[in-house]
Amino acid sequence: MKLKQWWDTHKPTKRRLIQLYAALLFNANLKGFVDGRIYQGPVKNICTPGLNCYSCPGASGACPMGALQNALSDSGKTAPYYVVGIILLYGLLFGRWICGFLCPFGLIQDLLHKIKTPKLGKNRVTRVLSYFKYVILVFFAIIFPLVYAGYEFPLPGFCKYICPAGTLEGAVGLLSNPENENMLGMLGPLFTWKFLLMVIFLVGAVFMYRFFCRFFCPLGAIYGLFNRISLVGVKLDKEACTDCGLCVGKCKMDIRHVGDHECIQCGECIEVCPTNAIRWKGPKILLPPQAIGGEIATKQPELAAKQEKAKKRARIARCVAWVLALAVLGGALYYYNFVDGRDKTPSEDTTESGDITTSSEGETGKPLPPRGNEVGKLCISTVLELYTGGDTFAVDNNRGKVTVINFWGTWCGPCIAELPHFEEVAREYADTVTVVAVHSNYKAPTAAVWIAKNYPETSILFAQDPDDGVNGEYYTALGGEGDFPMTIIVDAEGVITFTRRGSLTHDELVAAVEGALGK
Repeated sequence: MKLKQWWDTHKPTKRRLIQLYAALLFNANLKGFVDGRIYQGPVKNICTPGLNCYSCPGASGACPMGALQNALSDSGKTAPYYVVGIILLYGLLFGRWICGFLCPFGLIQDLLHKIKTPKLGKNRVTRVLSYFKYVILVFFAIIFPLVYAGYEFPLPGFCKYICPAGTLEGAVGLLSNPENENMLGMLGPLFTWKFLLMVIFLVGAVFMYRFFCRFFCPLGAIYGLFNRISLVGVKLDKEACTDCGLCVGKCKMDIRHVGDHECIQCGECIEVCPTNAIRWKGPKILLPPQAIGGEIATKQPELAAKQEKAKKRARIARCVAWVLALAVLGGALYYYNFVDGRDKTPSEDTTESGDITTSSEGETGKPLPPRGNEVGKLCISTVLELYTGGDTFAVDNNRGKVTVINFWGTWCGPCIAELPHFEEVAREYADTVTVVAVHSNYKAPTAAVWIAKNYPETSILFAQDPDDGVNGEYYTALGGEGDFPMTIIVDAEGVITFTRRGSLTHDELVAAVEGALGK
């Protein structure tokens, strides 16, 4: 009996179940939490509705806010139209119902607010502060990316300086994995700032309901503009409304009336309305059975049968919807964790793609290990187009010398910071070591100008990764999954002796090179 009472008191609401479902569906790549890798398959090009960081190890899709800023930075391309179109579609369909039901970071805030502490309620000050998220939207999410679109380095202002979801789900999610311990050396003042800001937002959510959503979230600001015209949400029958104010008093958000731009469409106001003036809106197949009565005149006996049939159809539709939803979730979990990406590691002694080559014997005729991208494997080779020092380069053609392969980009601060170490090694070990710096496909047009300006005379062979996705074909073949910089060192026989995802100090690089030289 006590167990039943406890369950009746603490059982999750339907909204909470939908929130949990959405969080799991949008982070279905559970193996990412185990291996510390970011999913970068084809589905990652699709934006999920809520704020869910692209860099979260479990993220199965892109964050619409991050995608919008990146699209605005790529001026003159079709990406901005695609991303803006997706956001508009979500807004027209759901409005801020997404905030109340589908946003993973919204769920985190809801759970934090359940911690028993004194709470700060809404008031005139919080209502004014709720407009601050529009300032964030205009300046950090729109103006900054547009202003820096023509510069060498894009500036997704909101993601870079503010977003707590990126820090919690992306940075902390990756750094907490032992597989990513090398990333700790890449941290700097910017991470410290964002970590402190994340703590403020999370602690604020304990004491104030949805602290980040109400005052800072630019995605919620966008969706709020569609609340009145969205297909799904809550609506107010003004004729039945008596202006009692119970709905506004019940709501924890800074609304002035039901369904305005601050309303997250959670539906809690429906329960307290004494005249049933607040109802769910949308196709009747989406409505809960209890909402059907508001659409049919319940006081007319001749319509009672129709009302019951409508409720029955609604119950059946909801059961079918849950079955389909669970099937989709099961399919997503299976796809991300058992199907997609399982064959991404290059197979042994086989041609991977394009110009990537294979070989089984060294110059002395002795057998070599199978090809792969791990220490002890024969390094996969491909023909790279060079910016400096010749026309092309291939690891297989560099036998007899140690090869240092550094994957970098002009957009990557840590990459640029460590390049002098590679330049120094290339000069000091010129007779025995070849250093190749392979630029990513992202912002590739900036590479030639940047190299000519900053390294007019260099011992490094600067090359361009073959065009296959944002990061590059060779980077992916050698095990790269979104981490820059990345360094691979290959001995004179073409066998990998060292790999590092993340930055290297000069001493670490020299030690790795001398290890490959057998010193």
